[in-house]
Amino acid sequence: FNLTGQRFHACGLGKNSDGIRIDLYGTSGDYAGSGMDGCELFIHGDAQDQLCQVFKSGKLVVYGNVGQTFMYGGKGGYIFILGNTAGRPLINTVGAPRIVINGTSLDFLAESFMAGDPLNDGGFAIVNGVEFDKKGDLITMVSPYPGSNLFSLATGGALYIRDPNRTIESRQLNGSRIVSFTDRDWAIMLPVLEENQKLFGISIDDLLTIEGSLKKPQEVYRKIEPIANSCLDLQLDEERE
Repeated sequence: FNLTGQRFHACGLGKNSDGIRIDLYGTSGDYAGSGMDGCELFIHGDAQDQLCQVFKSGKLVVYGNVGQTFMYGGKGGYIFILGNTAGRPLINTVGAPRIVINGTSLDFLAESFMAGDPLNDGGFAIVNGVEFDKKGDLITMVSPYPGSNLFSLATGGALYIRDPNRTIESRQLNGSRIVSFTDRDWAIMLPVLEENQKLFGISIDDLLTIEGSLKKPQEVYRKIEPIANSCLDLQLDEERE
């Protein structure tokens, strides 16, 4: 309680920390949750820089925004951010993380992401691009991602971005591309969004409602994957033939 910038909370809590929950109130410092492997960390407010570096497993919930280089070198776990993240989140993330950013990110989101195939137990991140107005109502941001170098130089995993107005452009990408969003994609996203709904009260119906009309997930979300994945799939198809 009443933190004033102290660093390293919940750092290094490794195996056998399942079942432990830590709640931080006040202004938590840098590196919180780094090296976690099993426990749960709830930050009741904004988080600072270098949050959850090399995060292996467990659960992170942030009731606010997040600073620079969030989850550098992460390897797994379930992560839920109510607000926005600053620059260079999810760099060099591998394994099978499940990440929800309800706001947006400044730039270089998921640079060098290396989290395998999301449809085969790999990792992914969801960016909802929403915020609350002064009345507390959920509204869609002008752009879910205003920055550049989106999924830059990634080799695995996927980004699912809520972009009903199709504002994401190819010039914002670097080594990635927008591909078809399928029912299989929605099937792996849905349990994560259900947990997000329980934590923050952001209902799935609200996320799928555009200008008063309930839409299909394919009309609201877009999938971004590494070009490297597409090339590998093509190579495997050619080898099978």
